[in-house]
Amino acid sequence: MALELILAIILVLNVISAVTIVFFERRNPTAALAWLVVLFSLPLVGFVFYLFFGQNYTRQKMFVVKREEDRRFLQEVFLEQYREFADPHYRFSTPEAEEFRETIFLLLQNNRAFLTGGNRVDLYTQGKDKFDALFAAIRGARHHIHLEYFVINNDELGRAVVHALAEKAREGVEVRLLFDAMGTRAGGGSRKAFSELTDAGGEIGVFFPSVYRVNYRNHRKIAVIDGTVGFIGGFNIGDDYLGKGPLGPWRDTAFRITGRAVQLLQLRFFLDWHYVTGEYPGPGPRSHYFPDPGDRGATPVQVVSGGPDTRWNPIKEGYIKLINSARESVYIQTPYFVPDDSVTDALRIAALSGVDVRVMIPCKPDHPFVYWASLSFIGDLLDAGVRAYTYDDGFLHAKTIVVDGKAGSVGSANWDVRSFRLNFEANAFFYDAAVGAELARAFEEDLVVSTEITLEGYRARPRRVRMKESVSRLFSPLG
Repeated sequence: MALELILAIILVLNVISAVTIVFFERRNPTAALAWLVVLFSLPLVGFVFYLFFGQNYTRQKMFVVKREEDRRFLQEVFLEQYREFADPHYRFSTPEAEEFRETIFLLLQNNRAFLTGGNRVDLYTQGKDKFDALFAAIRGARHHIHLEYFVINNDELGRAVVHALAEKAREGVEVRLLFDAMGTRAGGGSRKAFSELTDAGGEIGVFFPSVYRVNYRNHRKIAVIDGTVGFIGGFNIGDDYLGKGPLGPWRDTAFRITGRAVQLLQLRFFLDWHYVTGEYPGPGPRSHYFPDPGDRGATPVQVVSGGPDTRWNPIKEGYIKLINSARESVYIQTPYFVPDDSVTDALRIAALSGVDVRVMIPCKPDHPFVYWASLSFIGDLLDAGVRAYTYDDGFLHAKTIVVDGKAGSVGSANWDVRSFRLNFEANAFFYDAAVGAELARAFEEDLVVSTEITLEGYRARPRRVRMKESVSRLFSPLG
């Protein structure tokens, strides 16, 4: 009798869960079907999985305030630039921006991503170089330091960053550190780990403290110093990103930006800080946070933000538009390649149209499930002419695309459903042949230490690999 009651309760919970999934996942039928498979193949356990990993049915409530605040803050500037760009006679400042004007206009409309000119962009592909530059900027700070990272590990590098920030706070510099609760806790971080900073007068903000939720994490990596120097890219803060972790040498990508785009990074930090703390940074004159940077270079840049608080998927749509605009080449690097049909179709069509499309993923997984799913999706593209590679000299964590050596994107967003729909991300889209050539050259240098995945080799893979791919692919829409 007791067993029958338990089974009846499980059945009722499954039915309620199924109705919930169908209703709240209606915008994504593929994910809904995947969750239904999990639910009915793993009764009760599937329901628990959905609570932890699924689309949160309270998402609209959770982030409606954030969405409306972001839109209100950005609306005035958006309308001004929209009117300029909508004029068919308007001409952009560089040939590359003119060539990719449709991409620029798309990102302006779907994300309020303003185009800024006069930027200098420096590229970093190794952790030592990136963190040397970050420490130098921190030491040179005079008014404020704003850091926003998914992971800040409680290890040698993490403690060194906290110590450097604390020293500047003791000097009277405003220091604000924003981190994701789950990402940082996984690396041993806690409020206690930042006590040196808070004791010195620095402030910390913890994004989405509900660590039992795997989704809706703040995956952004942004740093702004004095409103004049900014960093964006794939590096978190921890020894792993210096190649000192179990995955060995670490290959990543980040930009150091000086110029008007730093104001966009600052604005992004302000909006996220406000969501976490309820406050905008201050006191102090606005000019201290948004100083006139002047023209530091000639690179047009848009800072694009994606997340569950956006109506569309702006970073993914920016990727697709770049791919569709390609005439010669598309180079992609990502640790996780789990695209949806729209991205897959764009890559396939580009390759079939004669564009040199190349995708590079790591040779070793930090998440085996995602790794096998990535191989499965790459296999689908090989017979269309897409060339794919595994990076063999350590772990590849870069999240980049460069098109025709002229335009592209560097940031925190991977090529998977989690980055496209479930996490908060930030990418810098650029339109400059000099920066594009440098990023393409870095990709080509990586080819020397990579192995190509050929169609023949892929078809000859062992049966056990095929099974791993099939299972991983089945559940890949879950994120």
